[in-house]
Amino acid sequence: MKIGISSNGKNLESSLDLRFGRCSYFVIYDTESNEVKVVENGGQSSKGGAGIAAAQQLIDENVDVVITGNLGPNAFELIEKANIKAFKCESISLKSVIEKYRNGELEELKNSGPAHHGM
Repeated sequence: MKIGISSNGKNLESSLDLRFGRCSYFVIYDTESNEVKVVENGGQSSKGGAGIAAAQQLIDENVDVVITGNLGPNAFELIEKANIKAFKCESISLKSVIEKYRNGELEELKNSGPAHHGM
């Protein structure tokens, strides 16, 4: 299973970025191989539709789960349509995020957060 996490940095010591569409990186963690892949968020520099671009990027990476702070309405809809589960977490180290996910301690996002429109 692949988990895509919005991140402030490029490794598991980095902290979760509460922003989805405007985070700097996505750290993709493979639970089976323990491999970590880091991709720069292509949505962060877009003038509009950052959440859509970010969501599509993770869909293209074939993630099964997204962990972030919030998903705007458009990103939420894309993630949901792709049958990707989304979870909310506070800004803690990515190692801790993965541990909380494995322990079933994260809240599943059932609704989108507010739209940000080009923030």
